[in-house]
Amino acid sequence: MRVDPIEVEEAAKALYIRALKLLPPDIKAGFRKLDSAETDTTGKAVLGTMIRNIAVAEANDNLLCQDTGIPIYNIVIGRNVAVDGYELKQAIVRGCARATKEHPLRSSVVHPVTRGNEHTSCGRLVPVINIDFSADPESLRIEMIPKGSGSENNSWLKMAIPADGIDAIKTFVIDCVLEAGGKTCPPTIVGVGVGGTADLCVHLSKVAATRALGSVCEDAEGARLERELSGVVNALGIGAQGLGGDSTAFAVHVETAATHITMNPVAVNMQCHSARRARATFTPAGVSYGF
Repeated sequence: MRVDPIEVEEAAKALYIRALKLLPPDIKAGFRKLDSAETDTTGKAVLGTMIRNIAVAEANDNLLCQDTGIPIYNIVIGRNVAVDGYELKQAIVRGCARATKEHPLRSSVVHPVTRGNEHTSCGRLVPVINIDFSADPESLRIEMIPKGSGSENNSWLKMAIPADGIDAIKTFVIDCVLEAGGKTCPPTIVGVGVGGTADLCVHLSKVAATRALGSVCEDAEGARLERELSGVVNALGIGAQGLGGDSTAFAVHVETAATHITMNPVAVNMQCHSARRARATFTPAGVSYGF
């Protein structure tokens, strides 16, 4: 299967707009679950307002949040797919810029020193483009995630001492959630990376934070950590928008990687309640869109 760069560009544009306007079904279900279990009066009222905001935004074809975020595109290339890698990345950049200019969208991307804004949601090494491969035949997937600063500003890395064991990981995660408080616009998805190198660990925490609700870590130990931490986090009382209650997080997600015998890195990255993402899948039958 050969992938047309023009179709990739169109998909990159459409995905950015789609991600900003449509909340994935699993997140909506997560809201309903939290709302049904919330015992705090204020928390219940805040959740109701947030749920109403989602409905109004979608009914009026409007953005779910004013923060259009830093655009992230995750690409997974299957077997027997012919694509020019450089042109693929350039097509993503063009599509991202077109979405920003043609929709139009607020560009939240600036130069880190001058703070200059090109008003394209693009800049040096942005959009962030991650490329991976799968065994799926004749398939190319593009996932778009607009990562807002409210969630991205709440990111941490700790190079834990192996001798401190699992308790160091749990304590660090809880401390991070407490430090974030209401700044991440909870309820959140708390992404936790464990192992690897420093940079891989942080990447894993973001992969975990942007996973679909209901998904489970493929590593049995990571899955166990997810179960243990999810209950603890919602017992902290931070609640929706940090105003108190039971709904601090939809879930805690964990991703793991092998690491060195003398280190045990752990990272936390959070996703806000507007956990936006959109996906396009290219097959010989055409392009399909989903979440």
